[in-house]
Amino acid sequence: MDLGEVLRAWRQRVSPADVGLPAGRGERRTPGLRREELAWLAGVSPDYVKRLEQGRAHPSGDVVRALARALRVTREEHDMLARLAGHASPSGGLVPRHITPGVQRMADRLTDFPLAIYDVTWTLLSANRSWGALFGDQDAVRGRARNLVWKYFTGADIPVRHTDPDRHERSLVADLGAAVLRYPGDRDLADLVGALRHTSDRFAELWDQPTASRHGGQRKTITGTTVGDLVLDCEVLTVHDAELHLVLLTAAPNTPDADKLAVLNVIGLQDMAGPPPD
Repeated sequence: MDLGEVLRAWRQRVSPADVGLPAGRGERRTPGLRREELAWLAGVSPDYVKRLEQGRAHPSGDVVRALARALRVTREEHDMLARLAGHASPSGGLVPRHITPGVQRMADRLTDFPLAIYDVTWTLLSANRSWGALFGDQDAVRGRARNLVWKYFTGADIPVRHTDPDRHERSLVADLGAAVLRYPGDRDLADLVGALRHTSDRFAELWDQPTASRHGGQRKTITGTTVGDLVLDCEVLTVHDAELHLVLLTAAPNTPDADKLAVLNVIGLQDMAGPPPD
């Protein structure tokens, strides 16, 4: 069985309702998702999905992960997709970057507030539309720019003010150190740490003075949005079995920040494309 056969088979077993899409009008010629729907969910073109299914394209690791999320596959099935695409199995000593179906279902239901899903190295895997309305389209971000630790310690323009910056820095470095201990064979992770130590004196200082720290609920100020600054509560939920961090930003009800967030969602979502027409 090749990659194209697997994609076709798994596309047919997923109903639109499973992934939050409308069923559409009229009868479907085939069960499951259409190519156009899978393409929209994975952030690729319908022609690219067609070429994948015909064996005329070779997806990158990022595309494999996007297809796995769209198809709601298990971790074992994600490993299978990666191998068929010619990539090393993520379970072979590498940092797992698969969003499990249960975590995806939970994320699908948390749509009113900004939500992002990170792996254990703080590399962004997925973000909902509310997060995009707040921070911009994350699908266009590539490479190390998707890693929060890299962005923070290399001076990227992050529109967030923390109530306790020192604690935040130490937590990020501690999390990265814990990931290195668990996945010593992950070359990308080792390269990231090496580049951070070379680029950021502050990161190198904290890395050479390891400490135990962890993320907890903090209040953050998001600056420079179209509706002004927002003060939001940040909760970090860790899914240990899946090795994922879920970051959820909320505003206290009946406050100016809640009202501004609601307006920002409407403004931001109007600029984002919806699902393909049936």
